[in-house]
Amino acid sequence: MGEVGGLGEKLSALLVQLPPSLQFDRQIAKKFFALLHDKTDCRLVCEPRHASWFEPGADALLSRLRVGRVAADPAPVAAASVPGGWHELAYFRFHGAPQVYFSDYDAGRLLEISAQLASAGASATEVWCIFDNTARGHALGNALAVDAIMRQMTFNSLNARPAVTRSYPNAVQSIVR
Repeated sequence: MGEVGGLGEKLSALLVQLPPSLQFDRQIAKKFFALLHDKTDCRLVCEPRHASWFEPGADALLSRLRVGRVAADPAPVAAASVPGGWHELAYFRFHGAPQVYFSDYDAGRLLEISAQLASAGASATEVWCIFDNTARGHALGNALAVDAIMRQMTFNSLNARPAVTRSYPNAVQSIVR
């Protein structure tokens, strides 16, 4: 796996980001993700941007291949706002809105995000939340706020799962386990 191969057990999920121009092609997707599964044991997640990837056939193939589909904000199409594909892994990427990479999320939106994560955690084995609104440094604050909300939800409900926040140089992750 080249650059990521040295990560070993630290590599939990591998994100495949696709360009907006790449349309879904069943045979190519099937071959590509099968090859990727042969190269790594980590979970796979795909962030498509072309509308054709959000059709039932694409979602069914990703599910069968055990590939999660990213829930993105802002979403290129309505179906992109919720995780899809393999439902054992729910993976969210918040890029900032209305200005991608630059905008901060307000307190109300952070509460909504927390509720989305909690809801996803009720059915998925693993939930990832990545804040990619890093251009003005908002990702860390947003991740910490969601972590605090999730911890409060855990405190208030025996059924909620605790959140863990990890900070990396260019990405901030709130992982709900």
